[in-house]
Amino acid sequence: MSNPLLQLLVLGAIAVFLILRLRGVLGTRDGFEAPRIPEEPAQRRRFDVIDGTAEAGDSDIADHAEPGSPTAQALAEMKRVEPDFAVGPFLSGAKSAYEMILMAFERGDLSEVRGFLAPPVAEAFESVIEDRKARGLVTEAQFLGTRETALAGAEFTPDTGMAELSVRFVGEMIVATRDAQGNVVEGDPKAARKQRDTWTFARRMGQDDPNWQLVATA
Repeated sequence: MSNPLLQLLVLGAIAVFLILRLRGVLGTRDGFEAPRIPEEPAQRRRFDVIDGTAEAGDSDIADHAEPGSPTAQALAEMKRVEPDFAVGPFLSGAKSAYEMILMAFERGDLSEVRGFLAPPVAEAFESVIEDRKARGLVTEAQFLGTRETALAGAEFTPDTGMAELSVRFVGEMIVATRDAQGNVVEGDPKAARKQRDTWTFARRMGQDDPNWQLVATA
């Protein structure tokens, strides 16, 4: 046997040995295996404030308002007064607020959310709740989710520092109102419906109190 041929046989045997060792250590996989993504810790749901602070650059405004529009200009003025303000986190807080306030209203108990309602809004909600009670009506509601949360407008008054942000919501819920005899007089307990609202939240920028209040509904 020639020397070159002997060398080829030896190298081949070494290659086979290495392949078998690697398979023994690493194992084999059939098909496609998706890379593992570390699980993020569950986020604690907050509604102590409708938070609107975060590290964000100019893109935070451009993501939610047409550049050069009155809304974008108002947002820029808000950021000048309060640099930590950011639209994205505000909308996340507003989304949570929307569900909690809406469900509190449907249940007829505003005690947990009253601090986030401007007095005229709280009075209007209470008036409807009291009217339902007087007529012996009970509302059953199940919130299925918020399908859309988008900034609809922004206004800022430099003299007072008062900011107003209007948010457009599209929610989905099941709502049925029953009379004292249990008959359904409004809604459908088995069918979902879309709930479209535009709510306006207000706050004086630059103050220590981070809470936004619901000042108008449409």
